[in-house]
Amino acid sequence: MAAILSDSTIQELIADMWAPLNDEQREFLANHFTLQNYKKNEIIHYEGETPKYLMCLLSGKVKIYKEGVGGRSQIIRMIKPVEYFGYRAYFAGEDYVTAAAAFEPSRLCLIPMSAIMTLVAQNNDLALFFIRQLSVDLGIADERTVNLTQKHIRGRLAESLLFLKESYGVEEDDSTLSIYLSREDLASLSNMTTSNAIRTLSQFAVERLIAIDGRKIKIIDEEKLRRISKIG
Repeated sequence: MAAILSDSTIQELIADMWAPLNDEQREFLANHFTLQNYKKNEIIHYEGETPKYLMCLLSGKVKIYKEGVGGRSQIIRMIKPVEYFGYRAYFAGEDYVTAAAAFEPSRLCLIPMSAIMTLVAQNNDLALFFIRQLSVDLGIADERTVNLTQKHIRGRLAESLLFLKESYGVEEDDSTLSIYLSREDLASLSNMTTSNAIRTLSQFAVERLIAIDGRKIKIIDEEKLRRISKIG
């Protein structure tokens, strides 16, 4: 479903991008801003596809991933509301090197990159906004690369569990993660095999660091998980 939004709705959803614009630019953005709903596991964009839109996740959860050797995928990033994605490849003048899919029913705002380029050319503050966004993403990617290559399995998995809590929060019990990942996805996020992820999760459960109920993971001893993550 696509829908044109009012100025007030856009301002509420993407206030940080809306703020630098003048009235004429805001009207221009309002005329190019649409919503799109995605079902659970639906592909948002494919690897190798030509980028056309800046995307902002308004609700739901999205994974950015890359297919690896033997069909094994690697989760590169997890997107939470309200985060922007899908635009780096356009700025770089290349096709997508990753794919994106919805973890659960999700709503995105889509803005054509042609419209973004028009606004960036007119507004230096908006250009600086995107420079900051890309810089933050690059820093996160650099840190994640180091963590996933230098930390041991326990450290990687502990870090992933803490990352999921910080990104998506917990349920009403203040302990159960508000995202239910398959063991394959959790392994992919932690850069390990599924068997290693299952074995390490079981070890954490035996040590009473977490409790497991199907795909639900309840964090019991967050402080010890943090120590394991830092030790690596």
